Amino acid sequence: MEFKTKLVRRSNFWYNEGLKRANMRDLTGASISLKRSLKYDHENVAARNLLGLVYLGYGEVTEALVQWIISKNQKSHNNIANYYIKMIQETPNELEAYNQTFQKFNQCLVYCKQNGEDLAIIQLKKIISMHTTYLKAYQLLALLYLRTKQYTQARRILGQARKLDKANPITLSYMHELAIASRKARAHIKKEAGADQTVTYNLGNETIIQPTDATSKEKAKVRKVLNIVIVAVLGFAVFWFLIVPAIGQSQALNTNKSIVAYSDEIAAQKAEINALKKELQSYRSVSESAENVQATVESTQESYEMLATVTAQYASGGVSHAEMANNLLKVNVTALGESGEQKFRELSGNIFPIILEREYPVGQARYEEGAYEEAIAIFEKIVAMQEDYADGNALLYLANANKRQGNEETAEELYTKIIQLFPDTEVANKANEGLQGNIPEM
Repeated sequence: MEFKTKLVRRSNFWYNEGLKRANMRDLTGASISLKRSLKYDHENVAARNLLGLVYLGYGEVTEALVQWIISKNQKSHNNIANYYIKMIQETPNELEAYNQTFQKFNQCLVYCKQNGEDLAIIQLKKIISMHTTYLKAYQLLALLYLRTKQYTQARRILGQARKLDKANPITLSYMHELAIASRKARAHIKKEAGADQTVTYNLGNETIIQPTDATSKEKAKVRKVLNIVIVAVLGFAVFWFLIVPAIGQSQALNTNKSIVAYSDEIAAQKAEINALKKELQSYRSVSESAENVQATVESTQESYEMLATVTAQYASGGVSHAEMANNLLKVNVTALGESGEQKFRELSGNIFPIILEREYPVGQARYEEGAYEEAIAIFEKIVAMQEDYADGNALLYLANANKRQGNEETAEELYTKIIQLFPDTEVANKANEGLQGNIPEM
């Protein structure tokens, strides 16, 4: 108990440190402190909720949602994480906008690899206007401005990035590079300006370099007067050849005004009709995208909740491996973040092999007995846990059972998958027999 108390105190110390840094808008330092706090006490709900807010401050909405879902599973009642999750779920359009922003950012990275800096800069400007707290977009845009020597724009973008996170090491390193590049540019301009203000001539065997004299200044004044005279002449010519004829044409223009007015009215009506059509289409597309985003959010939340349930079941040891395996099969792995996928692999690596070793001979027996529906159910579960189990024989049993049950289309799809996954093997040869209309022997 004394050791646990020390861990809790240490966790609270780092939480307070993270809170202080977050209030100073030092999000990088805050995230480091909060991760240390969770390392000492992973059930520190306050630290986890604050870490989610820090991720949200970066613009990393998905990572923030992951932290809040974990927090909710650790403490379901009187937890502010419930409010944060509900807030995101109630704005599906905004979440869809975030998803589109991340996709556009990845496309910018592709442009950069293809030396398409101009396209990447245009895309990043749109991203920043849509998602004003996405720190990575600011940093990449500043880097591209540095690369293309647009130092004024780079300084402005880095200033905005530093407002989001004062002590971010990437932002600070770019500011250092900007300072070096700006000094070099100023030195080069000063050198060129100095060269323009000197006169070079030879005296005997020596070359003399000296500043421009008063005569050069007088010549410059004369050139200014000549420029003024030239501009005045050009202005008179423009007036005589362009403005005077235009006055003569004004009457003809007035005659055509009524025709133009009717044409504009017809064009406006057509434009209004097209705008209404586009607005109707946009309402339909927004409704469909909102439903898709809502489904994605619900799938992500259900997957994390199920993963947390299995974690608790495995730790308690009071639940059968079969029940835990069934719960793991309900998890949508693609909806999990990096930490969630790692936990899923850890649990499935401990649970699935036990079920596979137990269920595979049962499925073989049901197939040999002619109970093909039961065999299909068993082998579908086995393949869901490990698609290549028994070197592809589990898939072959499933394909044969479907063919004997009369599910021809499903059987053909399974035979084709076997040939793709296990080319030039015995199981692939048997699958080829199945595609030719025969049921291969097991």
